[in-house]
Amino acid sequence: MSILKPVAIVSVAAALCLALASLARVNAAEPAVAVPAAAGKAQLSSTAQSETVVLAGGCFWGVQGVFQHTQGVLRAVSGYAGGKREAATYEMVSSGGTGHAESVQVTYDPRKISFGQILQIYFSVAHDPTQLNRQGPDQGTQYRSAIFTAGEQQKQAAEAYIAQINAAKVFSAPIVTQVTALQGFYPAEDYHQDYATLHPNQPYIAYNDLPKIANLQKMYPAIYRADPVLVLKR
Repeated sequence: MSILKPVAIVSVAAALCLALASLARVNAAEPAVAVPAAAGKAQLSSTAQSETVVLAGGCFWGVQGVFQHTQGVLRAVSGYAGGKREAATYEMVSSGGTGHAESVQVTYDPRKISFGQILQIYFSVAHDPTQLNRQGPDQGTQYRSAIFTAGEQQKQAAEAYIAQINAAKVFSAPIVTQVTALQGFYPAEDYHQDYATLHPNQPYIAYNDLPKIANLQKMYPAIYRADPVLVLKR
């Protein structure tokens, strides 16, 4: 895990998100949408003790928060995917020119929650997959919707599920989520980890991210966990 950044950088990051929060009521994402459960080729079973997929859907704080409250998830780490290791820092990724997307590495127990269920939560609760290169108040390719797959089976299952959801016409616009092979995942700085849990009263979190967690509990009560699985030891 990365070394903690200086206080000044933390303050700049927080100030940026607070500024973006002021635009949230104008540019808020669509509310949660009930998507169908994965079927057919979109289903992916495994007998392994753990599997991993990397998901991008806007600011990683909210995506991480959702999956930290999901039963069967062993670990959810905020980070960067889609670009080179040497450029995987918050300051550089925030420029929008590194090719990275703010992402969350979700490690889960497939005996307790399936790949299809992970994607169902991702598409219905964690973000709006119809927004191109943005998510709510956040704009830029670093906030794109993307699934970084770990192997051909995940790729085929993700593509089949997107086709299934599009065919169901549950969204008012087509899904723009990219499906691409994972080349590398780089954990974000420590101050980004567990952010929604540590800062529930921050305006950005309260308006944009806590509703996602509340929707997870409402829509999927059987797999909601009240005690989030955290990255950093407290």
